[in-house]
Amino acid sequence: MINTLFKQSIQIQRDQDVVPFRNKVKDCAVVLKMGLLNQTKLITAASELVRNMLKYGDGGEVIIESVMQERNKGVRLTFRDKGPGIADISLAMKDGYSTGKSLGLGLPGTKRLVNVFDITSEPGVGTTVSIIKWCNG
Repeated sequence: MINTLFKQSIQIQRDQDVVPFRNKVKDCAVVLKMGLLNQTKLITAASELVRNMLKYGDGGEVIIESVMQERNKGVRLTFRDKGPGIADISLAMKDGYSTGKSLGLGLPGTKRLVNVFDITSEPGVGTTVSIIKWCNG
């Protein structure tokens, strides 16, 4: 079971919201004494997902949480948008797949950076991505 220690919701509507969001994610990781390598992985994953949310979902909400499972602490980020959704998640999770003009490494690359990655999407309704990066993982 995962217990929430701290929770904050942030609205992301424009590019200017990204840096303050990244700073809050870093602050949360520092409070938990997460090592620099894991902080870097978390912030890289968070940056990719927040950019996707702005680009494809026209912004949305991110919930930042400090969480604990047994003795392990970590940061959980949940990204929710009301964009067009993803028609085929399994295709979107393949390296090299892109609907834009990118390398197609965003979602699968993000999954490799974190310990827990969960995505749900409904075309016409939106997408929710939840990630967890453990301090010791």
